[in-house]
Order: sequence, then structure tokens, then C-alpha cells
Amino acid sequence: MTDLGTPTRGAATGTGDRPRPRAALPALCATQIVSWGIVYYAFPVLNPQITATTGWPAGATTAAFSLGLVVSALAGIRVGRILDRRGPLIVMTIGSVLGVVSLLIVAAAPNMPVFIAGWVLAGLAMASTFYQPAFAALTRWWAPDHVRALTIVTLAGGLASTVFAPLTAALADQLSWRHAYLVLAGILAVITIPTHALALRAPWPDAPTSPAHTASEAAGIRRSRTFLLLAIAFTLSGFAMYAVVVALVPLLLERGYTTSQAAWALGIGGAGQTLGRTLYAALARRTTATARTTILIALGGLTTAAFAAVPGPYALLVTVSVVAGMVRGNLTLLQATAITDRWGTTHYGRLSGLLAAPATTAAALAPFAGAALSAPVGGYPHLFGLLALVSGLAALITLATAHPQADGR
Repeated sequence: MTDLGTPTRGAATGTGDRPRPRAALPALCATQIVSWGIVYYAFPVLNPQITATTGWPAGATTAAFSLGLVVSALAGIRVGRILDRRGPLIVMTIGSVLGVVSLLIVAAAPNMPVFIAGWVLAGLAMASTFYQPAFAALTRWWAPDHVRALTIVTLAGGLASTVFAPLTAALADQLSWRHAYLVLAGILAVITIPTHALALRAPWPDAPTSPAHTASEAAGIRRSRTFLLLAIAFTLSGFAMYAVVVALVPLLLERGYTTSQAAWALGIGGAGQTLGRTLYAALARRTTATARTTILIALGGLTTAAFAAVPGPYALLVTVSVVAGMVRGNLTLLQATAITDRWGTTHYGRLSGLLAAPATTAAALAPFAGAALSAPVGGYPHLFGLLALVSGLAALITLATAHPQADGR
């Protein structure tokens, strides 16, 4: 078995005589931690201070963040096509620059329109730097060993909330939210821009070609029953999962815990993601794609129901957060491999972008929807109960997504 850090050659990878880039995998591990931690996970920690000091409604600030995620989902389709043709170097380097600029705009925003504009720009940065472009790069460079590469980068990415939720809370204790974002933007600039620019310079391999992988078949795949049902299931699951992530802090605040305790519970859930991802390869060997899709989405619903039902003690809530993180980590890898499990790697960027777009849009709307629904449904515990039902429905839909290539045994 080839070490993932060592350049390799061979037709099996689709790379011809071009080596795998030695620095790309560790570089993407580092930049996923920093990009997710700063552009995504800092917001739920800082938002209570943002609303308290500016007087802006929580629904409005959360809607701005959600709009950024919607932009990310829509831009991700185009980004996927560019990645298939050109590779990750330009996309991810420019995305890092946009991320820094967006946070500077957010930090300096004198009013809600400018705050919203900052998050719209952040959406373009997310589409260009988060998991989707990293997955496309690793899938092309490392296939057929891409599952191991994807696992490694998501193991690292799972630490994003573990590192940056507590760090952001510590900054917020000492600085205003604006200055906290300035510090975080500086960290983002120093780490991600040069890393992407220097580590992703390897030649981009041509996609493997065969009569079975024509552009017309790619169009047929995205119109197939399996693809459409997978998109629906991932959309419902993504909505529930990301609503839980963003709503966990207010849930714990509502139950009387401090901001620091809530941030640590959120951050420790990230450690659970890392732990869970170490188990995915074994799960993939022992289950069909349809079976593990159903199992993992159903487990996500069960952990969400546990948050709804368990008010404390704090240690028990932290335990639930770890288990939920484990499931969340596996769901990330599940979606990352959904295309290759069923249809191969040829059009991975395009098809994964299309599959992820509705799920990312739902995830984008989830923070706003969660904040908006929490009062009408009777508080955050009831909201978590509703989200558990959404995950249950998604699990039922996956039962109808059997695919001969993915499930043949």
C-alpha cells in the first residue's frame, strides 16, 4: 500500500507519469482546519456578542451568515467544473484571499448591508476553499486510494471547531467581536494563502476516459432516480446537521450554561468528528453504500434527539456532542465518496458540486431557520426534536437509493 505522502506513478491513479504532489495532503489538512475554523465555526461563538453590541437582530445576523452559505452552494457548481478542468491551485489560492477580505469587511461593517456583503463574499471563499475543492483535488490525485486521502484530510478538518471555537471564545473574552475577527483574518491570511499557492502547484492529471464516462452519461447520471433521491436525502440530513451545529450554543445557553461551556461542547464535538472518521474505512469495507448511508443518517437523527431529551449534566451533554461529532464526521466522508462509490471519478468535480449544492443550500438556510423556528416550536429542545424527525425522514429516503455498482456484493 502506497504511503499517501509519497509521490507515486501508475495508470491506476489516472495520473499517467505525473507524480502525486508530496506537499498537497498535509497542506490541505492544515488549510481545512484554519478555513473551517475561522470562516465557519467562529460565527456561532461570536454572534451573541455581535447582536448584543450592535443591536442587530439575531435573525438578521444569522440570515447574513446563511446567505453566505447559499452563495457557497450555488458557486460550488461552477467551482466544481473549473476544478475538473484546471485543478485546485488558482481556485483555492484566490478563495483564501477572498476569505481574508470577507472577514475584514465583516469586522469593519458599520451596518447590516455591509455585514451582509461581507458574508456574500465569504460564500465565494467557502466554495473555493472548503471540503468540495479539497475532495476534488485528492480524488483526482490519489484515486484509487482516494478514500484514505479523504479520510486523512477530514480527520484534520474535524479539529477545526476543536481548535477555533475555544480560541474564538478566548478572543471574545479579551477583545470586541470586531477585533476578534481581525485577529482571525490575520491567521487565515498567514496560513492559507501561501500554503495553497505553494503546495498545490503539481500538474493536474487528465480525467480517466472511457465510453461509459461521456458528458452525455454525466447528464444522465444527474437526472437518474438514484442521484435525485441521494440529493434529497443529503439535503434533509444536511439541514438537520448544520442546524444542530449552529443551534448547539444557544441550546446550552438556554439551559443555563455559560458561553465558554457551550463553545467547549461545540469544540469537543469536532474532536468526535476526527475520532469518527478513523472508523469510516472499516465501515465502508463492511457495508454497502446504501446501507451505510441509511445507518449514518439515522444515527445523526438519534444524536439530535438525545440533545433534545437530555438537559444535563454538562458531562453527559459533552458526551452526546462527541457521539454526534463522530456521526457528523462519517457523514462528511459519506458524501465525499457518494459519487465515486456509484459512478467513478471522471466527472467528480461537476457531479459532487451538483450533489452538494442543495445540501449546502439547506445547510445555509438551517441557521436562519433554526433561529426563526426556535420560538414558535417552544424553544431549542423542541427544535432539536423536530430536526431529529427530519433526519429520520432522510434515512427512510436512502433505502430507495440502491445502486448496482455501489451495492453489488
